[in-house]
Amino acid sequence: MFIGEYHHTIDDKGRIIIPSKFREELGDSFIITRGIENCLFVYSLDNFKAITNKLMSLPFTRKDARNFNRFFMSGATSVELDKQGRVNVATPLIDYAHLKKECVIIGTGDRLEIWSQEDWNSFFDSSKDNMSDIAENLFNESVDL
Repeated sequence: MFIGEYHHTIDDKGRIIIPSKFREELGDSFIITRGIENCLFVYSLDNFKAITNKLMSLPFTRKDARNFNRFFMSGATSVELDKQGRVNVATPLIDYAHLKKECVIIGTGDRLEIWSQEDWNSFFDSSKDNMSDIAENLFNESVDL
């Protein structure tokens, strides 16, 4: 399971260090793709296969399914760790996620997310005061946190 928040930089060549804590679970090769809210999603090959199986089960006759599939799959890139634990992020993904220098890598259970520091701070600041309402809406009274 991927958990935690880590601050790293992306260099001029598009390389970012993947925290050592996550490398074993991701494996030597894994997938980076466009995420929601202008971040990048990082999946192990097994988790990416599970997601793509769900996507392929959606009816192609539904416009939302086709559009999401195009968005998600067209950005997907297979990457490999170098000897320093870095990956090279494709330029279209860097542009999509507004990655400049300072980045935040967070664990969200089945995946990692890579955010620009600015976008992460904005998301976090705008969301933190609503977490009790969000939790109330997501979990019914029988679920203990």
